Amino acid sequence: MASFIIEGGHKLSGSITPQGAKNEALQVICACLLTEEKVIISNVPDILDVNNLIGLLRDMGVTVSSAEKGTYTFQADKVDLDYMETSVFIKKCTSLRGSIMLVGPLLARFGRALIPKPGGDKIGRRRLDTHFIGLEKLGASFNYCSKKQVYEIAAQKLKGTYMLLDEASVTGTANILMTAVLAEGQTSIYNAACEPYIQQLCKMLCAMGAKIEGISSNLLKIEGVSSLKGCAHRLLPDMIEVGSFIGMAAMTASSLTIKNVSYDNLGVIPDSFKRLGIRIEQRGDDIFIPSQEKYEIDTFIDGSILTISDAPWPGLTPDLLSVFLVVATQAVGSVLIHQKMFESRLFFVDKLIDMGAQIILCDPHRATIIGSARRFNLRASVMSSPDIRAGIALLIAAMSADGKSEIHNIEQIDRGYESIETRLKSLGASITRT
Repeated sequence: MASFIIEGGHKLSGSITPQGAKNEALQVICACLLTEEKVIISNVPDILDVNNLIGLLRDMGVTVSSAEKGTYTFQADKVDLDYMETSVFIKKCTSLRGSIMLVGPLLARFGRALIPKPGGDKIGRRRLDTHFIGLEKLGASFNYCSKKQVYEIAAQKLKGTYMLLDEASVTGTANILMTAVLAEGQTSIYNAACEPYIQQLCKMLCAMGAKIEGISSNLLKIEGVSSLKGCAHRLLPDMIEVGSFIGMAAMTASSLTIKNVSYDNLGVIPDSFKRLGIRIEQRGDDIFIPSQEKYEIDTFIDGSILTISDAPWPGLTPDLLSVFLVVATQAVGSVLIHQKMFESRLFFVDKLIDMGAQIILCDPHRATIIGSARRFNLRASVMSSPDIRAGIALLIAAMSADGKSEIHNIEQIDRGYESIETRLKSLGASITRT
């Protein structure tokens, strides 16, 4: 198990380019199973979750090659369906949350799929009902094999239908969408997720020959086709990395340029940081964060305490609430962070309290942060990363703290951030991997 040793108090300077989007990568790589032709995907991040998914496709018989860093060619013309029955496949899927999105493409093209309960971050319940109910409406049947602890999904014929999703699940929408493109007739998905990464998946599927209307809205209409062809697709920059770098610049009072951020796809992220008092300048498609010794949290118009909460797109992504929480610890003023979607994601705040942060954990979903206005810095500490997003938040806290901190279980951070210590060291951070 690897660890980071971070010496706090070093200012950052220069520029950094965000990696390709992790969440988009997991979706579009699974979509390669929908065709036997070659699919080229570029700007793929070199991170554990994505690499594990690529390795899983290789094991399934997909031919994978890479002519240059970050660009992969996939050809699923010899998929070994029997491999799904093996204990190795089941074990690998269990440790990878993104494996759930194999179900839609396998069901659409081959008529059957097998998947265990997928793994991922331990951030509370992440139910699969939206996926399964949607696929059942398209004609799939489910059987849970208690002996193998896997879901067996099959469909002799998929037929389009209207459905209203019980929640705007991103992975659920992606799974149903990838199934519907090869179903007979028209499928309407209402209350669909409409994140930029779902929009990207739709654009890729259309380039493969799918017929999709309503892209970027919460009502998708899909006219099924008999087959799909190959295509070339480029991933968006990772908005979570962009937000993480903004948080690092704020906490370390650094001047930093974040390049090629696809600003129009960041939604409310820049404005949400501005409400914490962070100055953000858009320069073309770059973001410039000037050095700020102090930043003051806004209030609501009536003077009441500001609340920052997550919501389905175009609301604020839940993946950044951990970063907002950490940034608020050094601000002037107070803020309530309300994590609505996951009930275990705020439990890392005890580590920040040990570092000297003033935080009241109201319940599993809400925390009130009283900013110190930099009257005192956070203290160095020894801690462990419980999940990807809490891990990067603890790293940001350690970069601003007095003394040397240690973060263990950094494989969690590696799941979502490419070569993070190397990239941050080039900006002036003091981080060592052990």
